[in-house]
This record gives sequence, structure tokens and C-alpha cells, in this order.
Amino acid sequence: MARLNEPKLIAGNANTPLAESIARRMTMHRGMDVGLVDARVERFNDGEIFVEVFENVRGEDMFVLQSTSNPANDNLMELLIISDALRRSSAQRITAVIPYFGYARQDRRTKARTPITAKLVANMLTGSGIERVLTMDLHAAQIQGFFDIPVDNLYASPIFALDVRTNFKDRMDDIMVVSPDVGGVARARELAKRIDSPLAIVDKRREKPGEIAEMNVIGDVTGKICLIVDDICDTAGTLCKAAEVLLENGALEVHSYISHGVLSGPAIERVTNSVMKSLVITDTIQPTPEVLAAPNIRIVPTAPIFAQAIMNIWNGTSVSSLFEDKSLTPIYESLYHMD
Repeated sequence: MARLNEPKLIAGNANTPLAESIARRMTMHRGMDVGLVDARVERFNDGEIFVEVFENVRGEDMFVLQSTSNPANDNLMELLIISDALRRSSAQRITAVIPYFGYARQDRRTKARTPITAKLVANMLTGSGIERVLTMDLHAAQIQGFFDIPVDNLYASPIFALDVRTNFKDRMDDIMVVSPDVGGVARARELAKRIDSPLAIVDKRREKPGEIAEMNVIGDVTGKICLIVDDICDTAGTLCKAAEVLLENGALEVHSYISHGVLSGPAIERVTNSVMKSLVITDTIQPTPEVLAAPNIRIVPTAPIFAQAIMNIWNGTSVSSLFEDKSLTPIYESLYHMD
């Protein structure tokens, strides 16, 4: 595939530290400055979003960096308006880099007269001029099929596997990966396979939404260091309860690896006061000062894998190669020194 012009990055306001980290990482790899395109994303007094791009982007290969996290509607509209501005400025190709894809939990009709909002968002993104989407750990894999454009879905599990092998290198035989519900078994199994560990499941039953009636552990966790694996931690109620149930069933320690730390409402207080020894999240959602100050929350960066994925898309080379240790370990070698 013929390469387009040099990749150019533009960012909304959702997660500027991650956008700047991606730009720095690409600068390091390219050996030339890859900065963020100079633009302003502002709001009028009534809340309307206004975008102005100050650089020429005609014929350029543009990557829009924007998570659709809280406030989800504002950040989504920023992404749509930035894309429209680039399309009307004759950008050659627009790729939306959405580290956290909001509305992904509304991927099907759970009862009568409810929307499939993830599909609506996919239609809106495509209609704004976006030609490709790059994201991480979609809540439901079938969302890729909601788009009629290419979608590259990165996975946090290879990064988590590096982290586990580094931080538990002398205790790997005691590790057990745990899915906090039956629906997340595939995600947990992926990490378990990567670190060659057994798998357990916490079966939860709800009497009504938001309330957990009971939890049962499927598998023997006695004397194990349990790693709960999930894609989203919102209010952390289920996560903290699952940690308690695992300890009650004989687990030695409980840690959690969560791709997207939404951490809304009482989540941080719950995690801080929970029996979990650590909660590891990525920076796909910009961490708040409260998250950064929490003693048992640790953040692993995603800029290295996103920067490499952007360069692979720009070069027309494989993105799925980043799921393999031999491709991923070198770009994280400054963080994880593997023996």
C-alpha cells in the first residue's frame, strides 16, 4: 500500500496528556518532530463546541485523538466536529483514535423500546468523515461490525501480561486469573493463556440492576494470588465485592487489572477501602487527581502501543502484530525489563 503524507495528530480535550505522550513516542520512533496540529477546541457561552484548525491539512493523513469518556456527550461531539472540520479542509484520510469508546455498553436491546446506542454512535462517526477507527478493548467485540469502515481493536491483555510477569515474577506459580462474571470469561482467558495461569469465575446474580444478590466462585482459589480481569470499572461495587468473596474462599491476595478506569461516583473510595491490594488500570481515560492520589491504584501507559499502531496504519502494515509479545515487548522495554 502506498504511504500517504507524514502522519499528523490532532487532539480534543478528553485526554490531552495521552495525546501528548503519543506524539512524543512517535517523535522518538520517527526521529523527527511529530507534534499535535495547532487547533482550538472551545465552547461558546451556551455550550456549543467550536473547532478551528490553524495548520494546513490538505491531503494529509490525519489521526484524531479523543476518548469519549466523561463527559461522554461533549467529548463525542468534539470528535465529530473535529472530523467534520478536517474533512471540509480536504484532509486525505481521517482516522479516529478512540482509546475508550463510550456508549459501548449499549450494544444490544436488553428490553423492549430501548436503543442500540453503540450503533448510533458508529453511524455518527462514519457520517462525520471518519474512515478508520482505532480503539482499545471494546466492551463488546461485535461493535466492530456496527461500522462499515475498518476498525482496529487493540487489547490491553498483552500489556497486562508484561506487567504481571514483571511484578509477580517470583510468584507466577501462585497466580490465578479471575473473571468477575460469566460474560467476561473470554477476556480473562486471554490473559490467563498469555501468562500460563489457571482461570476461575465469579458467578454473580442480580435481583435488580445495580444490586448484586449473591456471588459464587467457580474454581478453587485457595492459596492463590487472584487477578480479576475486566474491561471497565465504573462504580467498583462488583469489583470490590468480588475481591471480598475471593478472600472468603481462601485466596491469598486479590489484585485487579481493568482496561478502562471510568471510576465514577464512590468508586475511588470503595477501591481505597477495599481488600484489593492493587487496582491496575490504563490511561485510556485521563486519571483524575483523586485517582492519581489513591494508594492502591496504579496506571500503565497505552501511548507506546497506540503510537506504534498509528505508525503501522500509516505505513499500511499489520496492527494485529502488536498482540504478540515479540512485537510488544520492545516498545515497552523502558517500562518492563524482562529477564
